[in-house]
Amino acid sequence: MTVVTETPLAQRVTGKPRVIVTRRLLPETEARMDELFDVTHNPDDVPMDRDALIAAMRECDVLVPTVTDRIDGEMIAAAGDRLGLFANFGAGVDHIDLAAAWARKIVVTNTPSVFTDDTADMAMALIISVPRRLPEGSRMLLDGNWTGWGPSNFLGTSLGGKRLAIVGMGRIGQAVAHRARGFGLEVVYHNRHRLPPAIENMLGARYEPDLDQLIADADILTLHCPASTGTHHLLDARRIALLKPSACVINTARGDIIDEEALIAALQNGRIAGAGLDVYAREPSVDPRLLALPNVVLMPHLGSATVEGRGAAGLRLIANIRFWIDGHRPPDQVLEGWA
Repeated sequence: MTVVTETPLAQRVTGKPRVIVTRRLLPETEARMDELFDVTHNPDDVPMDRDALIAAMRECDVLVPTVTDRIDGEMIAAAGDRLGLFANFGAGVDHIDLAAAWARKIVVTNTPSVFTDDTADMAMALIISVPRRLPEGSRMLLDGNWTGWGPSNFLGTSLGGKRLAIVGMGRIGQAVAHRARGFGLEVVYHNRHRLPPAIENMLGARYEPDLDQLIADADILTLHCPASTGTHHLLDARRIALLKPSACVINTARGDIIDEEALIAALQNGRIAGAGLDVYAREPSVDPRLLALPNVVLMPHLGSATVEGRGAAGLRLIANIRFWIDGHRPPDQVLEGWA
């Protein structure tokens, strides 16, 4: 039986804490957790429903959720008194009602930074793929419809000299800007706070304080802001109408940052040239109208899907739990005002 002594920001647990993990992690992460904690894993990797999550929260000291687990205030209220830590596997914590967790004095941690390069790589892959029509070309070949090279066949648009508009200039946005310079893209960004001049100069990025103007001038618009009430449908029908007909939209952040209905309508009627999406409004469901569009590159939320990134996240996850059970503030504790 664990004995818990409260401290201002954490809990000191004597003995192995009870930990429940909602999804399958890398084998080496699970093996290390087995050594340190009293763990229940999810070997079938089936997402837990609402009732299962509530039951888990009632019987553990630490819950390890992921982006697939929606944990609202009512669920947290029903969790009981034992739960002390949400050790989230992943950087985003918009799937957890943070205010409700903090009100119950439940600590929330995440695993920031470890997926920055991987997500930026995915964004660049989409930035390249949409203008150059890579999936369309691959589909033509696989379907047996390619009749050979021709000087006017299957033309895309080049990247050099085009304006890449970045919304959200945190770690991932900056990593995308760094990569974009190598492709000759002009980088313009919008952010809640302007970056220091030294970072702007290093990235070759120009600040645009007016989001609508940034969107209107974009050749490629890429979204890298966190999901919050303030960014829900940030790219709505009105703002989509500001885009050039030749522009394309890239999203590797969160699906509900875009009004998906408005985006589909713009793609269907040719109002914009294309889109590259790794996230969706109702994951894992993808709107069949998106699947039918030839000018859209669709990926199954693979931005962070690398062995290196997921392994590093596992190490951060374990460190956060160990700090918490030792009565110290975890290094990746999510504090009020995070969003």
